Amino acid sequence: MQVEWRGIYPAVSTQFKSDFSLDVEATQRVVDALVKDGVHGLVMLGTVGENTSLSADEKRTVVRAAREAAGDRVPVISGVAEYTTQLAAAYARDCEGIGLDGLMALPPMVYKGDPRETASHIRGVAEATSLPVMIYNNPVAYGTDIQPEGLIELSRVPNIVAVKESSEDPRRITDLYNLDRDALYVMAGVDDVALECMVLGARGWVSGFANVFPAESVRIYECVQRGEVAKALEIYRWMMPALHMDTHPKLVQMIKLCEQLVGRGSETVRPPRLMLEGAEREWVTGIMETALADRPEL
Repeated sequence: MQVEWRGIYPAVSTQFKSDFSLDVEATQRVVDALVKDGVHGLVMLGTVGENTSLSADEKRTVVRAAREAAGDRVPVISGVAEYTTQLAAAYARDCEGIGLDGLMALPPMVYKGDPRETASHIRGVAEATSLPVMIYNNPVAYGTDIQPEGLIELSRVPNIVAVKESSEDPRRITDLYNLDRDALYVMAGVDDVALECMVLGARGWVSGFANVFPAESVRIYECVQRGEVAKALEIYRWMMPALHMDTHPKLVQMIKLCEQLVGRGSETVRPPRLMLEGAEREWVTGIMETALADRPEL
């Protein structure tokens, strides 16, 4: 299966009202603004999208709204984060019916499967649909690490076509290519090693912080494609203090606060997450004040 997933794919935030109810219209405004700023695709309901904080009906409402807002301008992919393989397969089928362009399969939630169980779960998601599937390998956040050999094995499933590699180890990119260069499209998945991964061959970047600075993220990608690594590095270094938030346990609260500070969304998160206070809030706002004061010319 051939797909053209390359470039900047924000892991889009889900917007909530002050009473924590789903704000569909605000989420659609976020989607539309990102597309207008030049991103190449959208990943809905990933970690930053607070997938597991939504009910089953809400998840379907969000991806339907995203499809409507994006139209045919860019691919729309949804994270699949469920407690059982049966629930994940049902969600995958519904996403296909809604008209999404692909899925990003997370390992099973709550129960941390061993390598055999994790592979079986992801395979079950893929086999439930004809949509192309990206594996989300994030051992730091989810406690399950799919080694390069396991990823290559999963790529034998015809519609498993890509991996969002979030192990925080850029060496994995080279290991994957050395095992089988054509097995999977690799997308960088950790913001503060994204440039390294793209230089090493990742086709693009599934990014939390592209919600905040989409145009700058796109420019980094474009510079890499043109071989202008020095220019990409200049922008990347400017973004780096903010990009470090992507590996913080409170990345969702931090990214959404940054969205609010630049007028792109609301910081409201669903409990048990709480909006930042005190020293944590000051740290984030300080980084953003510096970034906005020194924002580079594109």
